[in-house]
Amino acid sequence: MNDFLVLKLLDRVQGIFKKLGVDYAVLRRILQVKLTMDGRRTPTIFSGAQEPKQNTEGSPFRVQWFYLLLGLMLIAMVAPEGNSILMMGLLFSIVMFMITTTLISDFSSVLLDLRDKNILFSKPVDHRTLNMAKNIHILIYLLSITFTFTGPSLLFSLYRHGVAFFLLYAAEIILMDGFILVFTALTYLLILRFFDSEKVKDLINYVQIILSIGVAVGAQLISHLFDITGLGLTFTPAWWQFLIAPVWFAAPFELLNAGPGNGHLTALAILAFVVPIVLFVAYVKLMPAFERSLQKLAEQGAAGQDSGRLSRRLSEITCRNKEEAMFFRFTWSMMKNEREFKLRVYPSVGLSLALPFIFMFNQVWTGDPAALRDSKAYLFIYFSALMMMTVVQMLRYSASYKGAWIYKVIPLPRTSMVYRGMLKAAIIKLLLPLFTVEAAVFIGLFGVKIVPNLVGGMLALLLYSVICLFVLPKALPFSEKYETARKKEFTPIAFMQLFILGGFGGVHYAITFIPGAIYIYMVIMVIANVWIWRAAFPANDSPGGRFPTFSVRK
Repeated sequence: MNDFLVLKLLDRVQGIFKKLGVDYAVLRRILQVKLTMDGRRTPTIFSGAQEPKQNTEGSPFRVQWFYLLLGLMLIAMVAPEGNSILMMGLLFSIVMFMITTTLISDFSSVLLDLRDKNILFSKPVDHRTLNMAKNIHILIYLLSITFTFTGPSLLFSLYRHGVAFFLLYAAEIILMDGFILVFTALTYLLILRFFDSEKVKDLINYVQIILSIGVAVGAQLISHLFDITGLGLTFTPAWWQFLIAPVWFAAPFELLNAGPGNGHLTALAILAFVVPIVLFVAYVKLMPAFERSLQKLAEQGAAGQDSGRLSRRLSEITCRNKEEAMFFRFTWSMMKNEREFKLRVYPSVGLSLALPFIFMFNQVWTGDPAALRDSKAYLFIYFSALMMMTVVQMLRYSASYKGAWIYKVIPLPRTSMVYRGMLKAAIIKLLLPLFTVEAAVFIGLFGVKIVPNLVGGMLALLLYSVICLFVLPKALPFSEKYETARKKEFTPIAFMQLFILGGFGGVHYAITFIPGAIYIYMVIMVIANVWIWRAAFPANDSPGGRFPTFSVRK
């Protein structure tokens, strides 16, 4: 096996691991095996791993180029000479948002993985060593993604601000990744310690939503650190800044430029270094408890069982035939019970729930709160459909993908009904409840006068959901393994989906200036939905048409 560079770096600090009670020789061997296996196949979460030569389309450069491209925009935040706490606060809020959502959507499945225990605990491997190996393995790829994302701005900071700024920036990136990983792990541990079996699985999904919302809200608060006075910006200390992690990581840069003397900034800067270290030490002490608590995820409980009554009743109401109803119930059940699916999709549900209110919050903060009621901020509800980009994409994957052989034996010549039932289940289970909650809040804020606009928006989002399905490569529901998710290049498609959603919102905004036009818009949306649902899912669809036939993907 290869002796990886990262292992040689770890060798230099092996004394720290030994003091923490970790068997370093075993830790190194586990990491060496994991990294070697990553070079032979690409796990779902590990975009940085190498691909086999025959799978060059899954090259890490095809995944990380997107982070590198986005990272070029961060240069604008390290370019200014002044207001370091504002610019670096914005930078760290963006980076923390990206890395945290990546961690909770992609890496949670590894952090909560039980497969290593079945193999290694039959050997002389203790809980702390195994958990440390798992976390370092994740941290290696988090740092790979983070340094790819921040690389352009990091190099530019060396040219613009000097060596001290560069070294501080690099050190804080490492501390930030460690903080995100340990904080997420401790949150999961808290749940695992106090809840049992199926409740644990459900609560972890809820925590992912809460973390996604919390990170998004925290990122928005950064822009309100300053009061605008004349043509300048004045930093205004406030107690709530101690609760926002990006502010901690931005404070040392302000002290570096302005010098010590501000007690508030000094306290924030201390938190940037102390909190990650304290959390790490606490987590190391709790690692054995974390591994023991993970066993609850392997337990089967009655709480997670689905009687099927609700899905059966909804399928009878919404589906036109037995074939469609059958796959409606199948998709509903898989979305409810497949933990891997929920680990990947629920963070996007949380963001879709939060984003409309975050944008509205910004409008209230920077403008006149009383003017909100007469504004068109209710159109931010279109952002609730962002989740459909992820949902429709992930409906093709399953941990039980080998069961797709059933597609070969089911006598269903019309594959269009499979997709129709699948999409209806996703809309009714995920999109409609979220839209209803947001619509109820908006009606309370803006009054019943916006109901026609909300109805028009919902019709547009139904149309958008079909488009999301059809711009993606077709695959039968839950027929592919998650390991193939990152081998497919969906980034250009995601941009297309965002552009289309923005187009719907832009058209809706334009017609609000024309009296009575919303009712014409509603009629057009009804006609468009009837047409696209019939055209997209024809009752006489035949094999070899626009839908793939029933075949098992190996």
